[in-house]
Amino acid sequence: MTGVKAVGADAAHSHFMSTASRRRAYQGPIIFSFGFRPFFLGGAIWASITVPLWVWSFLAGDGWLTREWHIHEMIFGALAAIVAGFLTTAVPNWTGRMPVIGAPLAGLVGLWVAGRVVMLVPESPTAVVAAVDSAFLIIFAAVIWREVLAGRNWRNIPVCILVSLMALGNVLFHLRPTFWDIDTAWRVGIAAIALLIALIGGRIVPSFTNNWLKAQRQTPAARPETRFDHIVLLTTAAALAAWIAAPTSPLAGAAMAAAGGLNLARLARWGGWRTLKEPLVWILHIGYGWLGLALGLLGLGTFVPGVPPTLGVHALTVGAVGVMTLAVMTRASRGHTGRALAADRSVQLIYLLINLAAVLRVSAAAGPLNPTLLSASVVAWSAAFGLFAITHSPMLTRPRPVVARQS
Repeated sequence: MTGVKAVGADAAHSHFMSTASRRRAYQGPIIFSFGFRPFFLGGAIWASITVPLWVWSFLAGDGWLTREWHIHEMIFGALAAIVAGFLTTAVPNWTGRMPVIGAPLAGLVGLWVAGRVVMLVPESPTAVVAAVDSAFLIIFAAVIWREVLAGRNWRNIPVCILVSLMALGNVLFHLRPTFWDIDTAWRVGIAAIALLIALIGGRIVPSFTNNWLKAQRQTPAARPETRFDHIVLLTTAAALAAWIAAPTSPLAGAAMAAAGGLNLARLARWGGWRTLKEPLVWILHIGYGWLGLALGLLGLGTFVPGVPPTLGVHALTVGAVGVMTLAVMTRASRGHTGRALAADRSVQLIYLLINLAAVLRVSAAAGPLNPTLLSASVVAWSAAFGLFAITHSPMLTRPRPVVARQS
């Protein structure tokens, strides 16, 4: 047995060295040297301008950009890019395989950009728009499936399924209103992203928390994966499936409320209050907290008078998705470009702005639409993603800093 283990270790080491040398051999544009670079930057820029574009068109009354466009571009445009940036960076770490870089990565980015362009062009042929826009998520899902299966990384098959669910939601969006209504389509997309937060967030939040606590010579918090965590994930998946199928049914509401409570209980086990000295860590806890709150509000909205369904929807989209994406983007951008894992003032301002946007948007949905709160939320959202693009573009578009070796 010892000999077998030694051979396996040697093979793994040889594969790692081969992959590292191939990465060092890459001489193309820096921005295509890792998936997070173009997709985080593109997703942040698009997230920062789509909402103001839609509000401007809505107030102008010209009908150029509709509510449907706004919903689509937030879920299947900006957020899809950010998911792609994270997974094209994380999957190679999970599988030990070569990351998608260079021309293949540029091709994926090109598909994403093409989708954004056709969605902006008025009176484009419906079939052309659907084909061009759907291509990115379909091919991206195929890439993730290929890498996970080739790497025999069975643990992450659920990630492949959820990315495929996002692609399906986008296709359903383009099939409306012939076969599906738009609300079903966007619920599929949002449910997939919510489950990705529950699944991957359930790994990275306790992991980064424990790493930080160990560095501070403190006792680590609860283990990230126990039977309880599996129950939470299964309950959340079942609740979101019921919400997609019948969002106003009491059964779906009860399931969503239960899922929200379980996710908040799960979060409490990770000891986030012990990390208040490090914004890069506690922001992850806040993002996951928004997920639990949003699921609970969506559940309560089905059977409690005075709790509109849009309350939970915006707590999920602006709160959970907005906060968690920026939390991951700021941390990953620093870690993968050789910067110190520390939140400077600009990062802390990003965290403040995105949480402010979430609070304002949920408050605006709590009663009759308040234009002032809505406008303030739009400004805060756009400022948060815009500030990320401005402050992180140098590290995303330039080589890693060279650290001089001490003799």
